Amino acid sequence: MKPPFRLDQHPRRWPQPLSAPPAGYFEQLPTRVMAQVAAPACRPLLPSWLRSVSASVRTGLASTLLLGTFAASLWLGVEPVQPLSATSLGDVPRAELLDYLTSEVHLDMTDLAELPTRPLGITNHYLRPSAPELADAFDAQPTDEAALL
Repeated sequence: MKPPFRLDQHPRRWPQPLSAPPAGYFEQLPTRVMAQVAAPACRPLLPSWLRSVSASVRTGLASTLLLGTFAASLWLGVEPVQPLSATSLGDVPRAELLDYLTSEVHLDMTDLAELPTRPLGITNHYLRPSAPELADAFDAQPTDEAALL
């Protein structure tokens, strides 16, 4: 069992300073701190004519400038649209047009969709297996009889 600890039984020791501060240190401290914290004098960001204008006019001017820049970037960034030439349809033979319009084949959205081509695997590019080699490789694979039922 531990003996009870009483703080009153232990005397307090005051640490001795290593050296005394220099004379007048604490009197000069506030001015030193304020000299380091003081903001450096800088020139104003706005021109003098813009500083004389009210804040609401400056806000309106900034928003107009931003909107104008956005509109100019859209206008300059758009490629001019080439009109379709009317002679391209005239080049198609009349019999082919009638055959296309009277055919029973109907197009779906999947027929019109652009499907990306699937890249070939590295084995097709480098190994170039023949049909009998592939058939032998597939026949050598173990099959699960339950999956075939």
